[in-house]
Amino acid sequence: MTALKTSEIESFVTRPDPARPVVLVFGADAGLVHERAERIIRASVDDTADPFSLARIDGDDLSGDPTRLVDEANTIPLFGGKRAVWVKAGSRNIASAVEALLATPSPCRVVIEAGDLKRTAPLRNLCERAKTAAAIPCYVDGEKDLVRLIDEEMRTAGLSITPDARAALVPLLGGDRQASRNEIRKLALYAHGNKQVTVEDVVAVVSEASALALDGVIDAMFAGRTGDAESQFAKARGGGTAPGTIISAALRQLSQLHKFRLAVEDGKSVTQVVEGVQPQIHFRRKPMVEAAVKAWTAERLVKVMAQLAEAALEIRRQSNLADAIAQRAVLSIAVSARRRE
Repeated sequence: MTALKTSEIESFVTRPDPARPVVLVFGADAGLVHERAERIIRASVDDTADPFSLARIDGDDLSGDPTRLVDEANTIPLFGGKRAVWVKAGSRNIASAVEALLATPSPCRVVIEAGDLKRTAPLRNLCERAKTAAAIPCYVDGEKDLVRLIDEEMRTAGLSITPDARAALVPLLGGDRQASRNEIRKLALYAHGNKQVTVEDVVAVVSEASALALDGVIDAMFAGRTGDAESQFAKARGGGTAPGTIISAALRQLSQLHKFRLAVEDGKSVTQVVEGVQPQIHFRRKPMVEAAVKAWTAERLVKVMAQLAEAALEIRRQSNLADAIAQRAVLSIAVSARRRE
């Protein structure tokens, strides 16, 4: 056998194959690993709270007592019914305990929850080779997975989400399924009583969403959208973003714009430069970033760098005037972008 294919995983997790009672769930996404392991366990026993139906074992304990896993798997439930063993692999090698289990087949469901295992890891090799085992890899969610997760949670909460809000939310998720699910549920709770989740809801609630507010200020500023720059600055400040943070973000974006302009002045098109950057710029920001690249020359951006550095210094010197200093810098740069001197 080999690790289950992506197309096979959902059906196996929902209805675990009795012919493969030993299941290794592993991968870089700890939240997804735990979620799938828990679903398999729930599908395998009647009551996960019953200690006679479900035995939980710390994997590190098995390294010193490898026969314990076989003993637990062959224990008959006191009051009958189905039984499962849930092993959480730790830092120690438990391959010998799993090898002994695979050599003495048992109808008991055994789920092993592990971290990111290399192809050469003994535990992974054992389970991928055994006919009575299944290996389920858990990769970090991609964009399509996150869209499905968002829509699933919104349906459960009886809400819909606007396309713009979904597009804004996706880049703020990923890396850990459980963390992503928690953020979406928090957003749904915030929007409770409404019919639809909007971009404003995402910015107000989701962790790291303050980056969206910053993007709005910085993109509008360098693109010469003075009205948008002013309103987005007010939103960012209203959301608690410090004036110094806005200027620091502007300096980071300025550095990137300077590289873009140098490439354009070297002969590349604006579209080529913006499309070729890694990590990719979110599609909602691309028009503004392209407008900014067209609005400036590399030489003028160097002067702006000095202007922003001076603003950052003044904010530290005169913290009581930080708001006014930052706002003046943002609007001054937005006006300069429109002049295209």
